[in-house]
Amino acid sequence: MPPRTAPTVRQRRLGTELRKLREAAGISTQDAATLLGVNRTRIPNIEAGRFGLTADRVRTLALNYGCAETELINALAGIAQERGHRWWESYRGTLPSGFLDVAELEHHATAIRMFLMVHMPGLLQTAEHARAAFEKSLVSLPSREIELRAIHRMRRQEILTLRENPPEFTAIIHEAALRMQFGGPRITRTQLSHLLAMSERSNITIRALPFDAQGFAGPGQPICYAHGPVPQLDTVQLDSFHGPAFIDSDDQLRRYRVLLDEMETMSLSPDRTRELIHSIIQQL
Repeated sequence: MPPRTAPTVRQRRLGTELRKLREAAGISTQDAATLLGVNRTRIPNIEAGRFGLTADRVRTLALNYGCAETELINALAGIAQERGHRWWESYRGTLPSGFLDVAELEHHATAIRMFLMVHMPGLLQTAEHARAAFEKSLVSLPSREIELRAIHRMRRQEILTLRENPPEFTAIIHEAALRMQFGGPRITRTQLSHLLAMSERSNITIRALPFDAQGFAGPGQPICYAHGPVPQLDTVQLDSFHGPAFIDSDDQLRRYRVLLDEMETMSLSPDRTRELIHSIIQQL
């Protein structure tokens, strides 16, 4: 099997977790290669996601690395045995790879927590709002590119609305984002009404961080905390001008959990959030 030229974030994550287990066990790349019967240079490529493994080989490595956590081993083996063409792959080559990586992350998340300061959560945007937001991109996008991004964003939302067992989704939205009028008053009213409708779903919780909150920790950047099947596979996704960044170190994950907990404590309850959204709609 030829090496992957552009492994996905999830494929790289499998390699990263295997490297963590190997290093924790004090096993060299040569010894790991011997376990699989491959050349020593294959192991760094596996750990970088450039070469895949069968689920059985993942189990062989994990067990010989001394991993005793059955749930983690099963989760890693599950990543290895994933096959097939997911819907977001049809956008490869037409959208930046970061768009695909975000869709992949959300698809596999068991729960999602978000904080947003200026924008609405992509998973809760209307198509009109999404188009208006993309029109404000630093790079002037042609209408075809804007439409392609909006359609991709709508497809991402299917994990919340069409899946039989959708992930729990919690969005902490600053009042500034609720009042930001992307596309003008009409589109904003429709977007806010959509938030109210989505907040009635049993798997979706929306909480507002009001202007009169006494500040909050962190730089105010958008945060997406995606829970994996086991805590070791949680991932934080941060937005930037250069595309999404993905964080998976244990210490950083802990810090973002604490940060989101603090923001949730300072935010309004879901009921009071709905009252605030209603009042903003009336003011438009």
